[in-house]
Amino acid sequence: MDGMTLVGIGDVRAAAARIRDVAHRTPLVRSETLSRLAGCDLHLKLESFQRTGSFKFRGALNRMALLTDDERRRGVITVSAGNHAQALACAAARANVKCVVVMPEAAVRSKVDATRGYGAEVVLHGDVKQIFAKCHEIARERGLLFVHAFDEPAILAGAGTTGLEIMEDLPDVDVVVAGVGGGGLSGGVSVAVRALRPAARVIGVEPEGAPKMHRSFAEGHAVKLDRIDTIADGLAAPFAGELTFAHLRAHAEGVVLVTDAEIIAAMRLLLERCKLLAEPAGAAATAALLASKIPDVRGKRVVAILSGGNVDLQRLSTLLS
Repeated sequence: MDGMTLVGIGDVRAAAARIRDVAHRTPLVRSETLSRLAGCDLHLKLESFQRTGSFKFRGALNRMALLTDDERRRGVITVSAGNHAQALACAAARANVKCVVVMPEAAVRSKVDATRGYGAEVVLHGDVKQIFAKCHEIARERGLLFVHAFDEPAILAGAGTTGLEIMEDLPDVDVVVAGVGGGGLSGGVSVAVRALRPAARVIGVEPEGAPKMHRSFAEGHAVKLDRIDTIADGLAAPFAGELTFAHLRAHAEGVVLVTDAEIIAAMRLLLERCKLLAEPAGAAATAALLASKIPDVRGKRVVAILSGGNVDLQRLSTLLS
C-alpha cells in the first residue's frame, strides 16, 4: 500500500457536485430512545432513504459520471450480493449504459428482482468467493468495464458524500460509526469526517462471521477470509479492499465486531421504536452502540449510519420472529 494515492476531501466534494441533482440528501435524525439506551446523543443517518435503498447509489452514480465515451459504449459489469448491484443497475440505466451484474446464487431474491427491474442483466453464479472469477471471465468475453463495489476511488468518493452531509448537519459530531463490508462506506466517510473535524472518531463495525477488516487492522494488511457466516449479506465481502483498508488505516480508529444476535436486536428496536426498516448490514452500526462495543461514547454526539433497508420481507419475518 506504500505510495497508494488516497481519496481526499476535494474528491468527495467533486463527487457531491456530480450527484447532487440525482441522489437524495438523506435525513439525519436524533432518537431519544436510542440515545438513552446507548448512553450518548445518538443520531441516525438514514441511507435507507437513498435511491435504490442504500448508500451504494452515491458511488455508482459518481462512477458512471466519470466514464469515458469508449467505456460508455462498452458497458459495465460488477459483482454484488445486492445493494451495489441495484445501485449500479440504476445509475447505468440513467446513463444509458449496458450493465451486467454477477450475483451469488443465494442472493436475496428481492435484490435480484430489483436489479433486473432497474434494467441490468443478472448472472447468478456460485457463492461470494466464486462470483469474481465468473465476472472477470464475462468481462473479457464481452469487453465490459469492471466496476468494483468498493475498492476504487470514484466509489469511495461517492460514498464519502454521506460523511459530507453528516458534517454539514452535525458539525460538532464526536463519533461516526459505520458498517464495513469491503470498506467503501466507512473509508469514504472517514475522509470527509476527519478532514472537516480532525478530533472526530470514525469506527467501523463488522459481523463476527465476516471480520475481514478487523483482521486487516490486526495483521497490518488487507486480508481474505476462508469462511463467512453472517446474516448480514451486505457486510459479507470475502476480503478487505487494499484501497479501503489504506483509507481506514489512515483515518479511522479501528473496527469492532458484533454478533448476528446483536444485529437482529438492533433491527427489531429500530423497527419497533423508531419505525425504521433496516437490513442486517444497515443495523450493524446501531447494534455496536446498543451492545456497548464502541468505547468512550457516554455523553458524546454520535452518528450511526443506517446504510440500507433492502431486506426481503419473508426473510425479515424469519429474522424477527
